[in-house]
Amino acid sequence: MLRWKERDQVEVYDVVAYRLQRCLTVPNLLESIDMTLCKHLLCLYISDPDAECVHSVGLQGNATQWPVSDEPHGLSVNAAHNVLVACRLVGKIKEFSPRGDLLRDVTLPDDVVNLFHAIQLTSGQFIVCHGSFLRGDPVHRVCTVSANGHEIVRSHGGQRGPDTGQCNGPTYLAVDNNEFVFVADEWNRRVTLLSPTLNYIRQVVSRDQVKWQPGNLYLDVRRRRLYVGEEEWSNEYDSYIAGRVVVFSV
Repeated sequence: MLRWKERDQVEVYDVVAYRLQRCLTVPNLLESIDMTLCKHLLCLYISDPDAECVHSVGLQGNATQWPVSDEPHGLSVNAAHNVLVACRLVGKIKEFSPRGDLLRDVTLPDDVVNLFHAIQLTSGQFIVCHGSFLRGDPVHRVCTVSANGHEIVRSHGGQRGPDTGQCNGPTYLAVDNNEFVFVADEWNRRVTLLSPTLNYIRQVVSRDQVKWQPGNLYLDVRRRRLYVGEEEWSNEYDSYIAGRVVVFSV
């Protein structure tokens, strides 16, 4: 679990009893938006928009960071163990080696506005989600994008709304081994399951099962558990003021 504080920002819990095991401190972390794990290298990656960098943290606590030169948002690790960084404001996916070397820069079509998260499929294509409720974007979608980033192959969503074919702030994705897609639909307060062709299947988490806005997901494929990070938004403070992780069997 990732918390916004000066020290011990990463809390490590047991997956059976959910007991706190230990904490890791990330030096020079200004703002934490997302965290992902490379199971192969046993390394955590944390995006820091304020510093425009990604922090790399070993499980023994050793930490480094590398510049992104844009504000990073959602993170994922592809089959080559490289880090994919969704750069929200410029509509780009940047691929970095585990050491922080920039390998390529994928520019998405102009109508992909406010990119939140991207995952690379085995085909080389990307699943991405975009559209911000807080910034008033009219289009909120989950899209399959070609490997070179030039073409939207298929999409789910469009005009912002609450219907089954619509999204309202799709902020995070998880993809299982068969490439079914879980979507955190933040302002509709639900998690939606889509087919590999992005057809609607069902809601796996409804608004009655969450307390606040679901903004992050982690899918444990082996245990068939979906970890949903949800946060409480305050209009008074114009920020998130509380959060928790809820675990669902899928």
